[in-house]
Amino acid sequence: MSAENFDIVIQGGGPVGLACTAWCLQKFPEANIALLDRNSVDDADLVNADSRGVALSHGSKLLLDTINAWSTECADIHRVHVSQAGRFGRALMTREELGQEALGHIIRYRDIHLTLRKALRDIQKNSPHFIWKHIDASDDAENIQAKCVVHAEGGLFKTQDWVESGRDYEQSALVGLVEVENALPFQAWERFTSEGPLAVLPSHYGPKILNLIWCGTPSSSQARLALSDADFLKSLQAEFGSRIGQFLKIQDRRLYELGLNYRKEITQGNEVWIGNAAQTLHPVAGQGLNLGLRDAYLLAEKLSILFSKSEDQKTPMAIETTLQEYAQSRKLDRSATIGLTDFMARIFTSNLLPVVIGRGLGLSALQWLPPIKTALARQMMFGRR
Repeated sequence: MSAENFDIVIQGGGPVGLACTAWCLQKFPEANIALLDRNSVDDADLVNADSRGVALSHGSKLLLDTINAWSTECADIHRVHVSQAGRFGRALMTREELGQEALGHIIRYRDIHLTLRKALRDIQKNSPHFIWKHIDASDDAENIQAKCVVHAEGGLFKTQDWVESGRDYEQSALVGLVEVENALPFQAWERFTSEGPLAVLPSHYGPKILNLIWCGTPSSSQARLALSDADFLKSLQAEFGSRIGQFLKIQDRRLYELGLNYRKEITQGNEVWIGNAAQTLHPVAGQGLNLGLRDAYLLAEKLSILFSKSEDQKTPMAIETTLQEYAQSRKLDRSATIGLTDFMARIFTSNLLPVVIGRGLGLSALQWLPPIKTALARQMMFGRR
């Protein structure tokens, strides 16, 4: 079979790969791009796919709005209450403090995926040189050649075929949907326990059905997964407390292993890695997909400028230089987000008394020193440039 030649090949049809493709084509509709997607041509396989709630920052919403890729089925977060179980220290963040429409949003993963596919199909109509190739594991991609290769194949921790730097937190996240008695609309709760964070987040199913993310040791998480619904709710109530009344029902319990995996160098020659292919984070601050979308947006900005130039300017040296400039532009945001997430994942599981006291003082400082709280919230919402 003769080789197919493209300026850009984007490997991975998940949200980050789709978004990067859409932004490239939006900025330069004539771009010669191939998207390699292991999902089927239609959306049949995705309609009933991953239904877990994923946190998207308000900054991500603003980015996705630029390509009409925002799902209407989402739940907004106006307030975030942070505390540690059985210890002093609490903080409350509100949208009013930051002057924003919302602090964040909770969307089902499959809805993000489907909305981005629809947005890309709309953009595709005006992109004559774009090819959306649906492939499976048996397809040979070696006949596809490109001047620039973007790796956007994400994957979950311990399912990835690469390990470079990071750590295994020896934690699992138990996720599900929980019905509560007295939920406050638009409020998210993050409670730090001796085994890890316990988050209760809004959902689009209504004010009383909330997304649950309960992190703990693998053995504890497996034991909780095996409990009857009644015993699970009792255990959850004891750990979380009664701030939102009684936990009434639990459904769709699943486990995910947690860890940090990141590449020190995200470019090599004409190749670049973005999203979970570049860094896989602990979900403690809900930053993984948000960081990946910022990767995709800024890379698309760089690539669209380069490949809109004349053919003699798209040299291997120019491509490599552009990717190096992209990597340099992402250093501050990547290091800040990876560092913050890693710090929170580790510091909030320590039971050493000095650390416990320090955590309480830190949360109190967030509450009573607004500039610190604002800076932290803005990092989570918009990243760092």
